[in-house]
Amino acid sequence: MKTLNVPFVSGLENMDFQELEKKLEREGKKDIIGEVNWPEAFGYQPSCVFSIAHSEKAIAILYHVRGLDLRAAALEDNGSVWEDSCCEFFVASPSGKKYYNFEMNCIGTVLNACGPDRNDRPRRPLDEMKEIKRFSSLEHRRWEESDQLFSWQTAIIIPFSMIGIHEQNLPEKLHANFYKCGDKTAHPHFLSWNPIHTEKPDFHRPEFFGELILK
Repeated sequence: MKTLNVPFVSGLENMDFQELEKKLEREGKKDIIGEVNWPEAFGYQPSCVFSIAHSEKAIAILYHVRGLDLRAAALEDNGSVWEDSCCEFFVASPSGKKYYNFEMNCIGTVLNACGPDRNDRPRRPLDEMKEIKRFSSLEHRRWEESDQLFSWQTAIIIPFSMIGIHEQNLPEKLHANFYKCGDKTAHPHFLSWNPIHTEKPDFHRPEFFGELILK
């Protein structure tokens, strides 16, 4: 199981995209989403580097992606963002009885749901989705480009309250995984940060989450 130390950076939740990029570049913890878990069927590996940090109130993740294809068909929150050029963060509640998935396509459209497994996962009401701050280097519109090389960045700021954590009682560690996917891109791929040992692609496997240490 991989372990990642997540540094403390005060005031992340109040930053704009440019300020957040610079702050996470200097003070965030960097790692890659590079595990090709199903190489025979899905061997394509775009480059995906992420930076992460947390404040008193939220956790922030910045994704840097470089690879073939660019797809964005989900323009509204809680749509099928995993079919697009997408980055994802799955994190277990402190109790471990359920986990949250925060999936974001390349234009900043987010899907958020919670439950004990992949089947019982009600999605968060749309009026609450506004609490999730997100940014993208791309214009928020439909994209459908293939066999070209693209570079793009997205960022997401998730209040701790949206993963069942009170800001006055932060846990020492969280269990989570990070993913890069694109189910309906011209070069489908399913990458993870912590390895997944299943026969077929399946991100809804909390038993393969790694460990985030909140510093």
